Formats: sequence, C-alpha cells, structure tokens
Amino acid sequence: MAVSRELPEAGSPQGTEATEAPPRPGLRYNSPLVQVSLIGLVCFCCPGMFNALSGLGGGGQFDHTTADNANTALYACFAVFGVLGGAAHNLLGPRLTLLLGSLTYPLYAASFLYYNHHKSQTFPITAGALLGAGAGLLWAAQGAIMTSYPPPNRRGSYISLFWCLFNLGGVLGGLLPFSFNYARTDAGSVNDATYAAFIAFMLLGAALTFLVLPPARIVRDDGTRATRVTYSSVSTEGWEILKLFANWRMLLILPAAWASNFFYTYQFNNVNGLLFTLRTKGLNNVFYWGAQMLGSAGIGYFLDFGFASRRKRGLMGVAAVAVLGTAIWAGGLANQLRYLDGEFPDKIDFKQGSRYAGPFLLYFSYGLMDAIFQSLIYWIIGALANDTQILSRYVGFYKGVQSAGAAVAWQVDTHKTSLLSQLIVNWGLCTVSYPLLAVLVLLAVKDEDYSVSNVDDGGKEKETKMAAPSSFH
Repeated sequence: MAVSRELPEAGSPQGTEATEAPPRPGLRYNSPLVQVSLIGLVCFCCPGMFNALSGLGGGGQFDHTTADNANTALYACFAVFGVLGGAAHNLLGPRLTLLLGSLTYPLYAASFLYYNHHKSQTFPITAGALLGAGAGLLWAAQGAIMTSYPPPNRRGSYISLFWCLFNLGGVLGGLLPFSFNYARTDAGSVNDATYAAFIAFMLLGAALTFLVLPPARIVRDDGTRATRVTYSSVSTEGWEILKLFANWRMLLILPAAWASNFFYTYQFNNVNGLLFTLRTKGLNNVFYWGAQMLGSAGIGYFLDFGFASRRKRGLMGVAAVAVLGTAIWAGGLANQLRYLDGEFPDKIDFKQGSRYAGPFLLYFSYGLMDAIFQSLIYWIIGALANDTQILSRYVGFYKGVQSAGAAVAWQVDTHKTSLLSQLIVNWGLCTVSYPLLAVLVLLAVKDEDYSVSNVDDGGKEKETKMAAPSSFH
C-alpha cells in the first residue's frame, strides 16, 4: 500500500533545488537548526542515558552476565531493525518512527531496576530485544534528519551540534550514578534511585518526539527545501533495502560500521568496568561522553572549514582519525598488558591521584576516538546524497551493520575471551576501515559546489549544481 508524501514543488523535480522567498531572519521552529537540535535533545534523554547506563559496565551490575546477554539480544535485533529502520522512516515519517523507538528505552532501564530485586534475566533480555527494535527505528530517523536537513556545506557543524547534545546526556547520566552511589564504594550494583532517574529522563525523551516536524515543512535559511518527499510503499522499500547489500558505497563503509560499536564492550566492561570503583565508573563516564562532545566539535569544524575542497577535507579527516586512533589503541595495549588474566582486584578510585591519572586519560581518549570516528562516518554518508529517503536507507544500513558487530562483541565477552585478543581485534577492525573510507571519499564525495541529489544502486550519479549557504544557521 502506498503512503502519501508531499511531492516536490512544480518545476523542480529534485525538491532540494526548489527555492522560495528566504524566510525572515531569526530562530525558526521549521529550520534545520531547531529540528536537528530537537533530535539531539531526544537522543540526550534516550540513547544518551542508555550510554551512561552501559558505560558503567554490566548495566550497573557487578556481574556482567545479565547485561552481556541483554545487549546481545539488543544488538541482534538492532542489526535487523537498523536496516529496516530506513524503510520504517520512509513509510511512517520521522515523528511516529521516533516515538515508537524512544518508548523502548525506559523499558530497558526498568528491567534492570527489576533485576536489582529479583535476579531474573528474563525481563532484561526481553527488554533488550525490544530496545534493539526500537533503537533501529530511532537511529534511522535521526540519521536521515541529521544528514539531509543541514545545508550541504555545513553538515559537519550540524553533526557536531547533534553529537554534543546527544553526549551531554551521557555526561549527565554519568553524574547520576556518581552522586547516588558516592558512599557505596563496595556495592554490587547501583541503587534503585539511579535506575529511576534514567527511566524519568527516557520518558521525557519520548515526549519530545511529538515536537518533530515532517520533512516537507523544513526550510533552510536561503529558502531551499531541506529535502524532497515522494511516495513510498512497502514493496519499494523492501527492494531498495535489498539493493543496499550490492551498493559499493555501503560495502566500503561496512568494516567501519562493524567496528564502530564493537569496541564498546571492551571499553565499558573491561576497562571502566574492571579497573575502577563503582562511584569512579560514573565519574569516568562524565568525562568519556564529555570527550565525545569535544571530539565531535573538533572534527565537525574541520570537515566544514578545513579546506576549500570538500573531498580534501574528507581525506584529511580520515588521515587525522587514523593517526589519533592508532595512538590511542597503542596506549590501550600498554594498559592491557597490566592485567592479562582479566583480574584487577585492587580497584582504582578517583581520589588516588597519580594511580588514577593514566587509566582515566586512556578512557577519556577512547571517548574522543569514538566521537571523531563516528562523526566522520556520518559526514561521509551525508555527502553521498541529499534525499532523505536515500539517506535514511544508508544510515539504516550503517546502524544495522554496526549493531550486528556489537551483538557479536557482547557474546565474545560473555564467553570470557582473552582481553588482549579483544583489544587486538578492535584495533585491527579500526585500522582496516581507514583506507576503505579514504577510497570512498576519493570516489564518491564531490567538491563543495556539487552535491549528489540522487544515486542509483548501479553506481550512476546525477549531479546538481547547488548554491551553498554562506553561514551556519
């Protein structure tokens, strides 16, 4: 059954080229800036708080088994619904897609509140599977909005804006367990109040989705429509999703997508989760997600303003991420050699000064690396097309592969795989992805005054000359 969408204006088959009288200056509710900021706030409350919860290691539980199994179910479902999420966005629109996705986050946090008292894995694992489906919907809609609404020459800045708002949730979420469990240095899990606070923020995020506007109403400051909106159907979306697996652009992104959440398990469970006291884990998360804000702001500014040529900016961005990522993983190896058997009984507390400084700096650097790596990938995806429907499928593919990698990583940890092996695999996956991303930038990213308005899966591109807005709005 076809779902009706607003068509491009008469005389403008591409939609994004349609112009009208520039809107009045000032902050507009239907501007890309406001809508991307709103998506950032939704993700502040939902995935941001989820990240803070996961970053504690074991979902806030001393025994990681339940969280590992719940996250395996989560990311296995996320892998499927991440790919399908782009189709859901094109059929349901962003508001309903975001609402359905966001409601699964408080259910997941509630399952660990339940586990605090009943020690049954059934609820957390079930909630994890449902969250995997919901996260696939939420992130596909988020990715389509973040990559298609901004002016083409300001995508890096808008990605940074979103990433900062989103990770501010992780910063605040890290303060919750730190403050609520400050005196509980030897406790086996965070207390009920911690989980209740996470649930409250996640419910607020679900409520914020009602404020999201449909794509057809978004107008940039120069008067151009942010995206074209056409008709879609279940059969169309199914066929377009299948074609993604033969799309050379997506195949070049695949290793980076697999790596981009694979390392979370190692970093959360086996660095933050093993080395530090309970209250220090929460404090570390404040800085881990704070580092993400700094990293995304830095790489976003560089990708928009570093060089006149957008392709050159992309290539230099890949080079910078490769150098920094290699240095950070080398530091991780030096740290891992201290506890090869996976045991670290003498937990580090933030009050221990010099003993705390080195491992803290490493964990902070892991957050920085994650932000610049994923922001770069989103920037590259956004440079591949201007159409929301195409980008929602691309982002869905990225999130689906990313989540499949994460599902494998959580099971690897469950089976007590050597921590040194986990680190080497993570480092290797990141290293393999750098040259492939560089090839993708070289072949598919056009210079500033050109933007691909449509791409077919046979590899043919249709280029459209576009006027670039002169300032960040």
